[in-house]
Amino acid sequence: MPEPAPGASALLRDHTTLRLGGPAGELVVATTEEELVAALDADGPVLVLGGGSNLVVADDGFAGRVVKIATTGIAADTEDDDPSCGGVLVTVAAGESWDHLVEVAAERGWVGVEALSGIPGSVGATPVQNVGAYGQEVSQTIASVRVWDRVLKGVRTFANADCHFAYRHSRFKADPGRHVVLSVTFQLRQGTLGAPVQYAELARALGVDLGQRAPLREVREAVLALRRGKGMVLDDADPDTWSAGSFFTNPIVPAEQVPEGAPAWPAGDGLVKTSAAWLIDHAGFGKGYAAGRVSLSTKHALALTNRGDATTEELLALAREVRDGVQAAYGIRLVNEPVLVGCEL
Repeated sequence: MPEPAPGASALLRDHTTLRLGGPAGELVVATTEEELVAALDADGPVLVLGGGSNLVVADDGFAGRVVKIATTGIAADTEDDDPSCGGVLVTVAAGESWDHLVEVAAERGWVGVEALSGIPGSVGATPVQNVGAYGQEVSQTIASVRVWDRVLKGVRTFANADCHFAYRHSRFKADPGRHVVLSVTFQLRQGTLGAPVQYAELARALGVDLGQRAPLREVREAVLALRRGKGMVLDDADPDTWSAGSFFTNPIVPAEQVPEGAPAWPAGDGLVKTSAAWLIDHAGFGKGYAAGRVSLSTKHALALTNRGDATTEELLALAREVRDGVQAAYGIRLVNEPVLVGCEL
């Protein structure tokens, strides 16, 4: 989509993958760190926008300043792509497309993010949610996160251990609005083979056993194919992709609370992680379950989609119906993964 000029008003539905959201009071597009820091110095409320892939914005929009991060740049600490070198530090601007980074990594033999192919959004958003898929999380490869601290009014750099990463969580998510990511530095291995495959569905697609490795580019292509099959790769022609990805996180509950037959993965301290998609489907909300102009994806029950000209309130009504239905059936309350702006479940 064309980039609006700094200071122009805009409809936020044009800047979110759900294609939902009302007007911004003011939209500023920051293409440099200097522009970004200056834009954050506003008297009223500020909403920071990356790729818009993890946002649900109210129909009333956002009355304050919206700052769209459009910084770019991928810099490695070495130009030597020889696998014998062992590793590489790659520093990436917050506004870079995440999937573009993964594509570059696969081309250059940088190992550790290939299973995160096809995820929409910007690099700067990934540490906030500790984005993960197909057995990988960004916390496994992040060396440090450089931010603008809006409270202290200065640049800070957090080492991995100081980011407080957990499942779809970080210190940045715990303290919303304070830290605006400027750049992320990744520590990646070098080689022609991807990291050991840790996800059964991906292992089957690659024809390898769990824990085995496969060629880096083959892993990327297999993940992209799997995601396309679930409507999780953005496509202007496919309403199944007009979503915020997985709308609910996989719940972590006591082992005895997991329904019979539901998937379960150990989460420590007697807890297990189970599948939100399984719970939704078995609570009676199958793929394609519709409520007017919104529905669950026809390819994946965990994605709530805008079928065209929907409203945010319609989407939230469907989300509440699904959440409450799962709780009534299994006593497990699902939690939304996307950030809600000006609205709530």
